[in-house]
Amino acid sequence: MYVQEVADLSVEVERDDRGALVRLVGDLDKLTAPLLKEALVKLLAEARVQIVIDAAELEFCDSSGLWVLVEHQRKVAAESGSLGIVGVHGVLQRVLDVTGLKAAFDHVIPAEL
Repeated sequence: MYVQEVADLSVEVERDDRGALVRLVGDLDKLTAPLLKEALVKLLAEARVQIVIDAAELEFCDSSGLWVLVEHQRKVAAESGSLGIVGVHGVLQRVLDVTGLKAAFDHVIPAEL
C-alpha cells in the first residue's frame, strides 16, 4: 500500500492479485487530478484492471477529476477490466446523476448515510 498527497488530495492504493482499491481523501480538481491519473496509469501498467475507487472521503470533484475517472474506465474496459466507485456522495453524486455519467462506470454505489 502507498499513499501520495498533493495539495488537498490524498490517494491511497491497496493492491490485490488483479486489482486495487484506490481511496481518495480531499479535493479532486484540476490541480490534483494528475495525481490520481498517475496512480491509475501505474495500476494499468501492472495489469491491475479490477479497480474500485473509494470516494467516501472525497469532498469535491470537478470536471478534471471526473474526466480522469471516465478515461480510466475506458482503458480498463479495453483490457476486460472494470472500474467502480463506492461511497459516492455530495458533488460527485450530483455530477454523475446530472450528466448521466453514472452509466459509464461498472458500478456506482452511494455512501451510506
